[in-house]
Amino acid sequence: MAVKIRLRRMGQKKAPFYRIIVADSRSPRDGRFIEEIGTYDPKTDPSTFKVNEELAKKWLANGAQPTEVVSKIFKLAGITK
Repeated sequence: MAVKIRLRRMGQKKAPFYRIIVADSRSPRDGRFIEEIGTYDPKTDPSTFKVNEELAKKWLANGAQPTEVVSKIFKLAGITK
């Protein structure tokens, strides 16, 4: 099972809010997920995010692959493999 760390879209039309989740790569964007590890709000200036560092590091150590956007968020948060 390939596990990805990616964004799950929440919020209303034209007001996106994202949750950072760990999910099976075959599941749909807003479908089933394994665990929620943070949030990301691109509408604020500057964009805000909250990430549970312990969970993120645990999943990265277990082989979960972050998407491109999540990798950038992790870099800003100071989370590396």
